[in-house]
Amino acid sequence: MVTVASRIRLEDRECPLSTTVEHVGEWWTLLILHDAFDGYTRFDQFQESLDISSSMLTTRLKTLVADGLLERRPYQTNPVRHEYVLTELGNSLRPVIVALAAWGNSRLAPAQRSMILVDAHSGEEVEPVVVDAKTGRRLDDSDTYVFTAGPAASDAMRNRYATQPGIPAVGA
Repeated sequence: MVTVASRIRLEDRECPLSTTVEHVGEWWTLLILHDAFDGYTRFDQFQESLDISSSMLTTRLKTLVADGLLERRPYQTNPVRHEYVLTELGNSLRPVIVALAAWGNSRLAPAQRSMILVDAHSGEEVEPVVVDAKTGRRLDDSDTYVFTAGPAASDAMRNRYATQPGIPAVGA
């Protein structure tokens, strides 16, 4: 048996960013989720929208169902056909997808944007930002907001963040 070295460092195995990327960091997965947020539920809708092969789409949908992001539900009995509906966990990723799209649009001139986020009632374009729920302050300032080891951090994770002066580990 051949053992392949892991690309993931020890501290990344517990890192929420690494585990999130493991579930949704693949190109097709993000695009399928984007289509699901736009109301697509059926295999043929995803395939037509994304121009993705049947085998790739089948694989990605199975993974999204196994990860609890989509639920597979029958919508027809003869022949049996299924739709893929966002779960609560899947819906919770919408702000992440919105933030990624906003980041992409921020690098384009307004006239170059092929998709924008608008208020459904007014039709006005909105600018998504990530803020702290307690204070409402934007989190894009890396001098003000930094990562540190959390209460469940391993020694490797605590060592990673030990070099940040004046920032205590949570639960330390």
